[in-house]
Order: sequence, then structure tokens, then C-alpha cells
Amino acid sequence: MLVFPGQGSQWPGMALELLDSSTAFRDALADCDAALGECVDWSVLDVLHERPGAPSMQRLDVVQPLLFAVMVALARTWQAAGITPAAVVGHSQGEVAAACVAGALSLSDAARIICLRSRTMQEELSGLGAMASVARPQEWVAERLGRWGDRLSVAAVNGPTSVVVSGEAAAVDEFLADAEEAGVRARRVKGAIAAGHSAQVELVEERVRAELAPVSPEPVRSRSSRRSPARRATGPGWTPTTGIATCVSRCDSMPPYGSCWRAGTGSSSR
Repeated sequence: MLVFPGQGSQWPGMALELLDSSTAFRDALADCDAALGECVDWSVLDVLHERPGAPSMQRLDVVQPLLFAVMVALARTWQAAGITPAAVVGHSQGEVAAACVAGALSLSDAARIICLRSRTMQEELSGLGAMASVARPQEWVAERLGRWGDRLSVAAVNGPTSVVVSGEAAAVDEFLADAEEAGVRARRVKGAIAAGHSAQVELVEERVRAELAPVSPEPVRSRSSRRSPARRATGPGWTPTTGIATCVSRCDSMPPYGSCWRAGTGSSSR
């Protein structure tokens, strides 16, 4: 199984050693760069090498496409070495990469999704919200959030005692102060300049629907799941002849943009 994480796994200098040592990775990253180039005016390679004039990977509309390219290229490198995943798992933006590697989305469509979703959030939601990581169980966090009503919500459950809260920036600050007073370890999520996985995402739904209208799922190769192991299933997305349950059901169930936007950005993630 290959696991594709959400935003936050980036660091300066990432992927450079592999670019120098692996032809398979270098070629795969070039393919991703070309696909992303249909939607952006910068190069993945320029950003990774921090070349003059390249945008900063601290930008939301840069780091998400950058991570997508690295994740897909890594998966292709494993495949070139003869390792084919029986399943793929995607968390948040990683769901798009997982769908691509599974074959539910073409590289072109996946690149379009990751570029346009991050650009939309950068342009229309930047500064309106924030996210915070809390070292407490979901039940504790959910009960604590009650006083803020719909201003805050649980964005992600990353583990038994690792929860992410998302919502209005001021409300997140208030929550952090409350957590500190209660002796609970909590901090803002670095680089989260928009309230992903919150109700704020609905503000850009119309634009996203229009811009992702050309996206359509494809026949799949691997099992794929959103933060859950692949399992036998029935209904949309189940391929009886191969026994493959895929996220194509989510990508196809809410056309034209599917849950690769909604589940990957607008709802809580587990």
C-alpha cells in the first residue's frame, strides 16, 4: 500500500538527491511538471532547486502542486522498480495523487484539480481562516468546540490523540488560548492560510465546479481509499471483474468535480 499525505510534508531541498540519482524519478517528475505546466506559469524543478525567480513553496498554490508532483513521481519510481501497490490511500490533497496513481484520474485531470483547487483557496480564502493541531481525542475536541458553533469544526482526525481544527482565524486563536489554559498542547498548522476541510470551502464551490467541469474519472488499476484501507465493497466504484474498490465512486458521484475536491478539501478527513 502507498500512502499519500496532505499538506505539511514539504521541506527545503526535498527530492533533490533522488533527482540526481534516479532516472525513473527524474523522468516521472518531468511528466508531472509538464502536466502542471498546463495550469501554472512556474516549474516544479525551479521551485525545488530554489532558482532565482521561482515562487516560494510557502505559497498554498505552489506547495500543493509541488507535493502532488513529488508524490506521483515517487509512486512511479516504485512502479519502475517492479513494485505495484495493491492499494493506495490518500489524505486531504493526497487523495488526488492516490486517485491518479490508482488510475481513477489521468495525470492531466489530477494536475488540473490540484492546481485549480489550491489557486482558488489562495485567491479567495486566504486570510479568512486557519487550522490548528490539537493533541487530544476527537471527542474532547468536538465537545470543546461547542462554544464556537459553526465558526470552528473538526477538520481531520489523524490519530487517537491527534486532531485538526479548522475555521475562522479569530476563532482558531481563541481556541488555542482556551487549549493553553486547559494545559493542552495545540498549535497553528504552519502554512495553513485558509480553513481547509471547513464550511468556508463552500464559498468557492461554484467556481470550482465550473473550472473542474472537464474532469472525468477513468478505468482503474489499483484499489484506492480515502484514509481507510481498501476493502471489498459493492455499489458505485466496485469493479466485479477485478475486485477493485476505488475512489472513482467519489470522483464520479458528484459531477463535475466530485469529492476529489469536496472530500479532499471541504469535509473532515480521517
